[in-house]
Amino acid sequence: QVQLVESGGGLVQAGGSLRLSCAASGRTFRSQAMAWFRQDPGKAREFVASIQWRDATTDYADSVKGRFTISGDAARNTVFLQMLSMKPEDTAVYYCAATRHDASRQEKGYEYWGQGTQVTVSS
Repeated sequence: QVQLVESGGGLVQAGGSLRLSCAASGRTFRSQAMAWFRQDPGKAREFVASIQWRDATTDYADSVKGRFTISGDAARNTVFLQMLSMKPEDTAVYYCAATRHDASRQEKGYEYWGQGTQVTVSS
């Protein structure tokens, strides 16, 4: 059974930074890509960033480009999201996702999901 566990969420002031971590467990599990999504209450879950392990290709939503950085360790199925210059509109529950296929900006492109970690940015 594959489990993803996120950590690192919390409360930060506007302009501050946070680093999220996600580790996937499962003895034989090897992902091809991992990603971060976020969801505000009452809104649809939205893509934040993804990383394709075979060529380290990354992709970012326009709203976070230049402020957030996704990185990780494919062998350990671990992914990070470094968030800088944070804004109140970054407030959301952040979810880690993993797939055995190519990276995607779509939720349906990911088979495995974490439970989410709350990030709150105060103004």
